[in-house]
Amino acid sequence: MINLIDYMPFANTLGIEIEEATPERVVGTLVVDEKICTTGKIMHGGALMAFADTLGAVGAFLNLPEGAKASTTIESKTNFLGPAPRSSTVQGECTPMHIGRRTSVWQTRLVRRADTGDDKLVAIVTQTQMVLS
Repeated sequence: MINLIDYMPFANTLGIEIEEATPERVVGTLVVDEKICTTGKIMHGGALMAFADTLGAVGAFLNLPEGAKASTTIESKTNFLGPAPRSSTVQGECTPMHIGRRTSVWQTRLVRRADTGDDKLVAIVTQTQMVLS
């Protein structure tokens, strides 16, 4: 399988790693580096949104109808639920809520992984992707 992140320079800059990518589920991780933090040494909300947007874009790409070239985000909503401190690892799991001919809707759960197994929900992002022909 090709590494779709290689075609997404901004996702590469953030350090996003894709662990699983199927039409039904996309999973990725991101280590919270100082360069994507805000005050208090926690991950910037824009970086969280970009991470989720990347996972949704990969899922939308894997579900493109025949003849379509790409997709683009036309709507995104984020609920921020907790912090992701510097040096922590955030895992995103993105699943489709709707796959249509012209649009798809994706929900991403972003979770701060803990060695103790006491993972904390950081954000939930819902986005709509439009198919580009």
